[in-house]
Amino acid sequence: MSADVATDALPDDVPQPSTDVPPLVVDHVTTTYRIRGRGHHKLIAVDDVSFTIAPGAAVGLVGASGSGKTTLARMITGSERPTSGSITFGDLAVQKLRASGLRRYHQRVQMIFQDPYGALNPLHTAEYTIARPCRNFLAMSAQQAHDRVYELLETVGLTPPEQFATKLPHQLSGGQRQRVVIARALACEPDVLIADEPVSMLDVSLRAGVLRLLAKLRAEHGLSLLYITHDLLSARVVTDDIIVLNKGRIVEQGATKKVLQHPQDAYTVQLLDAIPTPHRVPSVTGTSKATATSKATAASKATPA
Repeated sequence: MSADVATDALPDDVPQPSTDVPPLVVDHVTTTYRIRGRGHHKLIAVDDVSFTIAPGAAVGLVGASGSGKTTLARMITGSERPTSGSITFGDLAVQKLRASGLRRYHQRVQMIFQDPYGALNPLHTAEYTIARPCRNFLAMSAQQAHDRVYELLETVGLTPPEQFATKLPHQLSGGQRQRVVIARALACEPDVLIADEPVSMLDVSLRAGVLRLLAKLRAEHGLSLLYITHDLLSARVVTDDIIVLNKGRIVEQGATKKVLQHPQDAYTVQLLDAIPTPHRVPSVTGTSKATATSKATAASKATPA
């Protein structure tokens, strides 16, 4: 099952990307792991998944833990290779890239990690962390990298930049750390961001700010975005289209608003039913599709504080 994202679905305030930015194509990708022990047991983590992220599009990949989302993210970034199928970015076959090819690819496709606490070296300042991609990928001088770091700190809302540049990770809040992670991903001027559960480890009070930042960056820079999450409500804020993944397979896809308001698959309804509703006691038997659809309508209209 496939999900192609059309560029004419982009909001009016999202600039059209450069014409030399190719689509990112996941084509019939399957990943199988061998399970140690007796017999020849295998686990199918990703099962015949296909979708395309058009230049400038924002796609949500939604599913519960264990649905194969992070495995897909690792394959898209070249950290793992699929058992079968292909992932291409223009003329680059990602699964075939080696060290030098991956280096060129990573300049254009960057990942925002789920854990802002584990993604940053505790011994390096924010300036050092953000400056490394500037030096390594863009061959900037020390002064150029310094100026770029301050520019990026302002871009992600860490102002005044001189206040944050010299701080170590333990001196920053969770939301500030995630903004440093985002700044590092932007440092090499990528075309595509892969955001793997970027707000799941943050306090609720901090999530809205990071989601607004992702939406703002996409609007200002025309970035393509793959937003990976288990939370349909947060996906509503930053995506145009949603792909619902269950047990490694795509079970539903379409425009975000349409999927939220009119879910067709029972698993999508379950994900919508998991969205907390004030003054509601969950029933033992679950929520009907009609009730879930009503909740989805309310969720699709929600705006983060």
